Amino acid sequence: MATNTATTSRLYDLQAQGQSVWYDNIRRGLITSGELQQLIDDGIVGITSNPTIFEKAMADGTDYDDDLKRLAKEGQDAPAVFETLSVADIGNAADMLRGVYDKTDGLDGYVSIEVSPVLAHDTEATLTEARHLWNSLGRPNIMIKVPATPEGIPVIETLISEGVNVNVTMLFALDNYREVAEAYISGLEKRVEQGGSLDRVASVASIFVSRIDTAIDAQLDEKIKASNDAAEQEKLRALQGKAAIANAKATYAVYQELYATERFAALRAKGARPQRLLWASTSTKNPAFPDLLYVEALIGPETVDTMPPATVTAFMDHGTAKPALADGLDAAPKTIEALGEAGIDVPGVMQKLQDDGVASFAKSFETMLGAIQKKLDALR
Repeated sequence: MATNTATTSRLYDLQAQGQSVWYDNIRRGLITSGELQQLIDDGIVGITSNPTIFEKAMADGTDYDDDLKRLAKEGQDAPAVFETLSVADIGNAADMLRGVYDKTDGLDGYVSIEVSPVLAHDTEATLTEARHLWNSLGRPNIMIKVPATPEGIPVIETLISEGVNVNVTMLFALDNYREVAEAYISGLEKRVEQGGSLDRVASVASIFVSRIDTAIDAQLDEKIKASNDAAEQEKLRALQGKAAIANAKATYAVYQELYATERFAALRAKGARPQRLLWASTSTKNPAFPDLLYVEALIGPETVDTMPPATVTAFMDHGTAKPALADGLDAAPKTIEALGEAGIDVPGVMQKLQDDGVASFAKSFETMLGAIQKKLDALR
């Protein structure tokens, strides 16, 4: 990715608005080719990964063949090989971002690695693997990704109380966000009770964005087709493409409320930082929408946007860094209410998105292990 003053400044312009840009991708070649260093120079200050990203990285191409040959000779099975390779990549990326971590006093510079999504509904197994990954990586600028499932909520509280950085993932619904924030704040309070320090405990709550519009707009399409009332059709069309941004803004309003309380002020005085909102899935899925619709609508302070490669490229080419997140916060709940009045079961959609997301990541994880095993068998 070439660097010039015009493109580089766009990501730094987002930083000037109080928003950090993380890169939603990782692969061995990104690290070894110098591309990651170029991205850091361009203003990327963190990295997120997930099983689908690792599936594509490890199942395709030849980046990992030398390591696979070595590990095949050692007799490791696919899960052990995946852990070895992913921990190496995450650790190397974290080392490259350590300078950002130090420069920002621990605000940014994080690399996220996800607990196996197969464990998403098992509290104890998730907690055990999260601790294992944290200790294996042994770096302060790692975040362990834990899903916001009912079984994941207590894991978040426990890890925070132990000083483990957490990226809460698969988060859609506002009520679920409240549970996550409560787990984070309670975890900080427990850490204080245990005599622990708060000044290096970090967490983000990853709110998934575009998937919400994809699901809700499909239901609105069905209702438009089923209606013979032109006024009703127009009313339904006016709601399309609105749910995801409204949900994010409503969540941001709650974020502001929660972290302005006396309860959190007491923790802030001891060095705690708010659990920042991270916008995930901000690439535009509907080709009828502008490619930076979600990115530009959700620019605001104390937030993170993790962008896939194409979205980073698009923003560096023609993005505009103007504060927009605080606009229309009062109207956001009204949009969600209007969707309910139109017959959309918004809580039901959010729950299905979380369930489907966890299942999709679990499938990607299993597919990746199968591909690794196939390569191992061939190499042996």
